[in-house]
Amino acid sequence: MQRLSIIIPTLNEATCLAATLERLQALDPPAWEVLVVDGGSHDHTTAIAASAGVRVLQSPATGRAVQMNEGARQASGALLCFLHADTLIPTDLVEVAERALADPSVACAGFVSLMRSGQRTCWGVSGLNLLKTYLAPLLFRPLQFLRGLRLLFGDQVMITRRHTFWKGGGFDEALPLLEDGDLCLRLLKQGRIRLIRRVVVSSDRRVRAWGAGKAIATYLGIGILWGLGLPPRHLRRFYDDVR
Repeated sequence: MQRLSIIIPTLNEATCLAATLERLQALDPPAWEVLVVDGGSHDHTTAIAASAGVRVLQSPATGRAVQMNEGARQASGALLCFLHADTLIPTDLVEVAERALADPSVACAGFVSLMRSGQRTCWGVSGLNLLKTYLAPLLFRPLQFLRGLRLLFGDQVMITRRHTFWKGGGFDEALPLLEDGDLCLRLLKQGRIRLIRRVVVSSDRRVRAWGAGKAIATYLGIGILWGLGLPPRHLRRFYDDVR
């Protein structure tokens, strides 16, 4: 079995990180290593990570792309898994990741993401996320769609081989958001992007803060404008930071 390194970028994630790390402790088989890469938290995030026994790294700068690249540089596993601090994964993640990447034609894979709070699932936003995976590349990059492009985003828990990740250039540290979708575009040169038919569960905190209508409109609007070529730096103002 190939070694899997799980990389978690954090910034003031004390409210949700403990539950995510508890789920990681239940993985069977376990991950090779878990690296929490902190971007300068001023709450108890790093203390929670340290108490869970995972490796805590300090990022040279704040920003998910910078933090995840730093984690990838420090990771020793052959497979990399990029996990958000508010996302719960299946306990057989390691086996699922290895099966997905056993196919050499697959460069990257991710999961179906459900937005949930307790027992309440935000089906509208969850459905939109799934739709973006297929519909966005089909509408805006149809030739690449036929070659195997599927757009994955951070809540979908991206997994790839370490050598494939770096051959594709890693995450673009200049991007304030959509660094995940951008990586999919570049990794397509290495192989197909695959959606695994398994579910991960992410916090709906942004939906609760914004309301379902604003959340759907924001996600949809950002996706369309990005698909039409508007740079992510111009889209950042529509994407409030919610913790």
